[in-house]
Amino acid sequence: MKKRGFVGSMLALSMTLVISACSSGGTSTAGGEAVSPGERQSGGTLVIARQSDANNLDPQYSSQINSMAVYHHKITEGLVLMDKNSKYQPLLATEWTQRNDTTWEFKLREGVSFHDGTPFNAEAVQKTFERIPTTPKAGMFSMIKEVKAVDEHTIQFILNYPYAPIMSLLASAEGNILSPASIESAGTDMVKEPSGTGPFVFESWTPGDKIVLAKNENYWGDKPNIDKVEFKTVPEDTTRLAMVETGEAQVAEQVPSTEIARIEASSTMKLGRYEAFSTDHIGFNTSKEPFNNPLVRQAVAYAVDKESIVSGVYNNIGKVTDSTLGTTMIGYSSNVKGYSYDLNKAKSLLAEAGYPEGFSATLYTSDNKTRVNVAEVLQSQLKGIGINLEVKVLEFGAYIDAAAKGETEMFLSGWGNATGDADYNQFNLFHSTSKGVPGNHSFYNNPEVDQFIEDARKETDPDKRTAIYEKVIQLELNDVPILPFRNGENLAALSKDVDGVWISPSGFIEINSASFLK
Repeated sequence: MKKRGFVGSMLALSMTLVISACSSGGTSTAGGEAVSPGERQSGGTLVIARQSDANNLDPQYSSQINSMAVYHHKITEGLVLMDKNSKYQPLLATEWTQRNDTTWEFKLREGVSFHDGTPFNAEAVQKTFERIPTTPKAGMFSMIKEVKAVDEHTIQFILNYPYAPIMSLLASAEGNILSPASIESAGTDMVKEPSGTGPFVFESWTPGDKIVLAKNENYWGDKPNIDKVEFKTVPEDTTRLAMVETGEAQVAEQVPSTEIARIEASSTMKLGRYEAFSTDHIGFNTSKEPFNNPLVRQAVAYAVDKESIVSGVYNNIGKVTDSTLGTTMIGYSSNVKGYSYDLNKAKSLLAEAGYPEGFSATLYTSDNKTRVNVAEVLQSQLKGIGINLEVKVLEFGAYIDAAAKGETEMFLSGWGNATGDADYNQFNLFHSTSKGVPGNHSFYNNPEVDQFIEDARKETDPDKRTAIYEKVIQLELNDVPILPFRNGENLAALSKDVDGVWISPSGFIEINSASFLK
């Protein structure tokens, strides 16, 4: 039977997400009052000031939202799209049918070409998914047994087992389709200059400076209003905001909560606040002493005062959490129990682990100002149980590289979910096959956890899936490879001269409807 929209309906029933963004700027405010857009105009270059550069633009190699945001829905596209209401809509596929528990069939959009002129068809979909087993995303798509071309514009995904969130994967950045020519040119390496079917064409990348995309004049859908977009790397928070204030940029991402009052009081900026699937966490490299001992990790968990971090550092932007899942995601349960703030319990566990006097360790984090502030608070909090932390701040790309290689001890990080489904978090952060680049920077290995994650992938009953996730998340909390402490919000400073820019719950800046205002 036809299943178009079926999974989307399940998702909508499972989530109470209210996206605060809309095409006219979402909940953007200036001085606390809604901004009324003026008349939209065509043309111009949209400049987005971001804290850090991408590390690559290959959908099957990317491991961070910062990179995915550049190409997802812009350079490259997937078969389906998750819309603002978290429902699945046609994109490169026009309709789909679930033939049986393990076979999904998609009708592909005709008359579409990649930026390099290669036709988009079933062969192109095949080529993209055939390369995945040789990339860091192999585990994420391991349920796919075969991608079969029925004819030029019909493709079947034949699975090894029923996989409940298959649509979420196909809508994710990692499921974006690349030109077969660019795949062939890259060989076993990552694609350096992606060629997709999206509304923007890759133009240039000056590492550490900017990535430039140009309007795709031959786009199959609604063409963008703007001519170009520049993703500029600007590490300093105050500089990014100043660029929006003066008109040098129209968007500043990764806005510190300390700057909200400044944005709201500005005559040239407005604040964008958007629901997020993301969580912030403290991580432990479980392959290194002393963090290979779960008692040590539990001791740290009891010594962290989450409430004071969220209120004192984040100004109550976001919420304290015990779960690695955002509250609006499929699989979230409020029944999981984390750690209370209890220094006596923490000291007792450290003594039991063989560290009655504490120890010294290094906490790694990126050069995100807010994260650095959190690191300094953790330094102070953990001193209370005898743990002396040295904070090591790295440029974002260098931090990701160090974490993926297992060079960290403790680390301060976050995870933005690209699909709205728990599997994206669970498999990438905790499954033993995801150690390193895919996202398991804790190098955590628990066969029981692996099994639960695999079982949840196969369970098609939403209530039963949630019950499995409840069990596995509680197990993970007990082991504490990572300690979640905050559900995030996506913040941006926006020029009052632009409209149609917003940030998705997954953390992707969306610009396809962006335009300048007269």
